[in-house]
Amino acid sequence: MEKKRENGLQESPSHLLRQFAIARVLLKTYQQLLFLTIVSHTILYFYKMYALVDCNNFYASCERVFQPQLIGKPIVVLSNNDGCIISRSDEARALEIPMGAPEFKVRNELKQKNIHVFSSNYALYGDLSNRVMKILEGFTPNVEVYSIDEAFLNFDGMPIPDYFSYGLEMKKRTLKWLSIPISVGFASTKALSKVANKIARKFPEKTNGVYLIDNDEKRIKALKWTKIEDVWGIGFRLSKKMKAQQIFTAYDFTLAHNEAFIKKEMGVVGLRLRLELLGESVLEIEEPKARKNIAITRSFAGNITTLSEMKERVSTFATVCAEKLRKQQSCCNAVILYLRKDHHKIQRDRYSFYRLETLPFASNSNITISSAAVQMLEKVFEEGEIYKKAGVIVTDIIPENAKQFQLFEEENPKHQKLMQVIDDFHKRTGERKIKLASQDLERTWTMKQDHLSPKYTTNFNEILTIKC
Repeated sequence: MEKKRENGLQESPSHLLRQFAIARVLLKTYQQLLFLTIVSHTILYFYKMYALVDCNNFYASCERVFQPQLIGKPIVVLSNNDGCIISRSDEARALEIPMGAPEFKVRNELKQKNIHVFSSNYALYGDLSNRVMKILEGFTPNVEVYSIDEAFLNFDGMPIPDYFSYGLEMKKRTLKWLSIPISVGFASTKALSKVANKIARKFPEKTNGVYLIDNDEKRIKALKWTKIEDVWGIGFRLSKKMKAQQIFTAYDFTLAHNEAFIKKEMGVVGLRLRLELLGESVLEIEEPKARKNIAITRSFAGNITTLSEMKERVSTFATVCAEKLRKQQSCCNAVILYLRKDHHKIQRDRYSFYRLETLPFASNSNITISSAAVQMLEKVFEEGEIYKKAGVIVTDIIPENAKQFQLFEEENPKHQKLMQVIDDFHKRTGERKIKLASQDLERTWTMKQDHLSPKYTTNFNEILTIKC
């Protein structure tokens, strides 16, 4: 027993040394892993990545949100006054319903194929679009709303290890919270993210609606697949010139020997686009900007032939322009009147007419802008002629706080307080009940919308009713 104790005492120092050596190895391994983690996070922090999020068949998808029985059914949405088809579900596309076709030309075909037809419900689409953008802001604060159904996202300073999983989470949350399907394309530039999004949308089974271009091999393969007419910023006319120069794909567009031609035809915009497709980011996320022009133009449901009726319409359009100016805290220095005659009923060499009036002072008052528009109308309107469309455009827009006061002629200071009262009232009630004397108090301008769905989220009287 004594010998065993002595042996145990003799072996204990070596045992401690072995444990100490193991601890040193583990500590060194941990330090290496920690270093690699810090390095990888630092790389991810400075790694530039963009995403383009696109709502699939947005208008059609909005109609399905509150009518889920339409999921899987063919849907088309019509433009203003139920004119042309501007949105199709995948099912309607599969039935070969042409985009942009006038509704009256395909009316029988739509009935024969049991396609559900909707008028444009801009109040619903706009509200759901805002909700989608709010969801996307939960994934990154750097969001550029590109259109009603598209947004660019930037992830600078965000160490995201797996962008594909991040995109799937965007899809999952948007679908769960709003029932709106989206496609997500990730790439190192905005132009490439457009290409990636198109691939995600085109091959949903293989990509699950999310595609990531994160290396040169994927980039080149994607560019060779993308037709030149599908490249961001290249339209139909420009694509014809490109094809004449043997530029048939986005990859051809990036080749060095085509750079001079691109510069000649597209200037610096084309050169930037080429760099973007090559993987060099030159286009940043843009901040929202106040509009340079605001236009309210409408086609009439019936023809207008009298000055009094046209005055009422023009005055209403001018008032809406003024409201939009105040909403973005701007003023305009000039007003443009637009009139168009019905060329199908009157044979004339000229059908469209524009007239511009420069205001003596910058304004966003309903009274001032409407007065200027009506005065121009009185000078150009021809009694007996048939007018089909009119509009008012406010231009030369400046920020409200940059307005310069005039020495001899200035707007009545009461206008500003009056407009504030009108805006507050309309905001509370949701209806334009306070109008100018030149407007019809009983008349509200409406488009032809024979297939209009309820404004489920913006009109309390049309809120969804659930029967229990």
